[in-house]
Amino acid sequence: MKDLILKSRSYRRFHQEVAVDLGTLRGLVDLARLSPTGNNLQPLKYVLSRDAARNAQIFPHLAWAGYLNDWPGPAEGERPSAYIIILQDTEIRKEAGCDYGIAAQSILLGAAEKGLGGCMIGSIEKTGLRKALNIPQQYEILLVVALGKPKEKIVLDPVGPDGDIKYWRDDRGVHHVPKRSLDDLIIE
Repeated sequence: MKDLILKSRSYRRFHQEVAVDLGTLRGLVDLARLSPTGNNLQPLKYVLSRDAARNAQIFPHLAWAGYLNDWPGPAEGERPSAYIIILQDTEIRKEAGCDYGIAAQSILLGAAEKGLGGCMIGSIEKTGLRKALNIPQQYEILLVVALGKPKEKIVLDPVGPDGDIKYWRDDRGVHHVPKRSLDDLIIE
């Protein structure tokens, strides 16, 4: 399990030309479907996209990397080849809770197992995305999971003495993600 978690990073650059087939996307949503959900209400719904034209409708409504101020997101050719948009059916439950985080993690672990990578994107221009995809008002847009074959290397580094946790890219384009130590997280 730890190896799978280590493979599941927040990838933001992909081999855009490598398609993710519909069966794979459905299988990833099936993992989310089988995951725990509060009161077993199962309020989440999913929009799948693997078509280049539909992906192009989704992309402009997403913000990609808050700590990389000078980077507007992946360039054409490095964009995701698929997306799963996680929605809350407000007719089943009004409050989102944490179900969508559990579902998204299940999707990303499943993607890693298949040699794919992804990124949970919560910074979404929801009004524009709703309009672009004709998403009915009963569905609250919660999260977009970008998916594809990763085109970048991600390295986990220990947090330095200054305590800075901001991810960054070196001059070779390697994405560095500082992680706090286990001892720093456990309070006794």
